[in-house]
Amino acid sequence: MRSLDIGATGMLAQQMNVDVISNNIANMTTTGFKRQRVDFKDLIYQNINKPGAQSSDISTILPSGLQLGLGVKIGSVYKIHEQGALQLTENPLDLAITGRGLFQVELPNGETAYTRSGIFQVNDNGEIVTTQGFRIEPNIVVPQNALSIEINQNGEVFADLPGQVALQNLGQITLANFINPAGLESIGDNLFLETEASGNPQVNNPGVNNAGLIRQGALENSNVNVVEEITTLITAQRAYEMNSNIIRTSDDMMQVVSQLR
Repeated sequence: MRSLDIGATGMLAQQMNVDVISNNIANMTTTGFKRQRVDFKDLIYQNINKPGAQSSDISTILPSGLQLGLGVKIGSVYKIHEQGALQLTENPLDLAITGRGLFQVELPNGETAYTRSGIFQVNDNGEIVTTQGFRIEPNIVVPQNALSIEINQNGEVFADLPGQVALQNLGQITLANFINPAGLESIGDNLFLETEASGNPQVNNPGVNNAGLIRQGALENSNVNVVEEITTLITAQRAYEMNSNIIRTSDDMMQVVSQLR
């Protein structure tokens, strides 16, 4: 019976759907997290009578034919890169991006990673780094005697130094844009890597070519909508139960057949 296999594919697909929803809910307080969604696709169809096939010797054709579906599968799991709500922290090294764009981070192997999480600190060399100690690109060094740090919405970094009236310009924070941010590879720690699907990064100063603006003293919250996730979770649970009922019903039908005399 095809229904046994079809019900099994439905249960496996909904199980993965619940996994994705669970990850979204688990990261509802993760800074800069982008929620994921599952894309379902139907499996290959078995053609008993192909649509458009001739049904007689006078060239009549089947208007719809007879095709039997064989279940469902997960086509893809993609991230939704919409803006999360901003949370004010008043920490001078907490940065949020309003609009498109990602911060650039230098990994220990020399690769460039990208992130929406703007939680930065200063290391022992005065460099602005992530909480994992990875330097931002371009590298910016804060003088040891700096009294305060000011970062404007265009990404310019200034330091208030003792004995100086004017602020000292320390550098420029740039943002990377991708034509398909959903194609970025997630590697954990709120970091993404470039792929062929994402396209090449377009690096600009904040506010240029839709690169977004920087907000100092704020962080971007996760864009997970808890109510929506719980609703989706309930729907996935019900779909899982109904697919299990398909298997149970098919088993009952096979039992009836096996008991015929």
